[in-house]
Amino acid sequence: MLNEEGQVGMSDVVAYVDGGSLGNPGPSGIGVVLARSEGPTIRIAKWIGRQDNNVAEYVALLEALQCALILKAVKLHVYSDSEVVVRQMNGEYICRSPRLYSLHWICRKLARSFDFTISHIRREANTEANRLANSAVRKNLSRRSSMHQISLLAAEEIAPCGQGRTICDLQLQTPVAYEDERFPT
Repeated sequence: MLNEEGQVGMSDVVAYVDGGSLGNPGPSGIGVVLARSEGPTIRIAKWIGRQDNNVAEYVALLEALQCALILKAVKLHVYSDSEVVVRQMNGEYICRSPRLYSLHWICRKLARSFDFTISHIRREANTEANRLANSAVRKNLSRRSSMHQISLLAAEEIAPCGQGRTICDLQLQTPVAYEDERFPT
């Protein structure tokens, strides 16, 4: 959320999220960009295995919610290009899909930890999160082809959220976040 000066407040986080799959379902990744007033922007690119696109979109939102908890945010505003996720989170659509229901429920529960808002944006306005999601898929696919199914979990370092490589994970897989220098804009 922006304050009167047009800047993110001290306990405010703004997140851009995107999830994508090559095929539906197919190899999938998420991208999350977290802007905050204190500290650098956090960028997360994470491989999430074989999923469909809507699951990937929800996992991206879940990642942003988990990181905002770790960052002790009070306000969280999320921008997503997934109309389904935004409308379900805003209560405009009912989530009836068995494969999305648990993710939706967890995201709604975590969202209550914040002054939470979520807005739909056009895909063209979400290019950085989209690029991160695609890079996670490409990185994993290139590793798989060159090293015969290397595990990303064994290949990545782990550090606290916001310090170089970071984790913001509750249950899914170890996410990997990179500071600004890793993915220049």
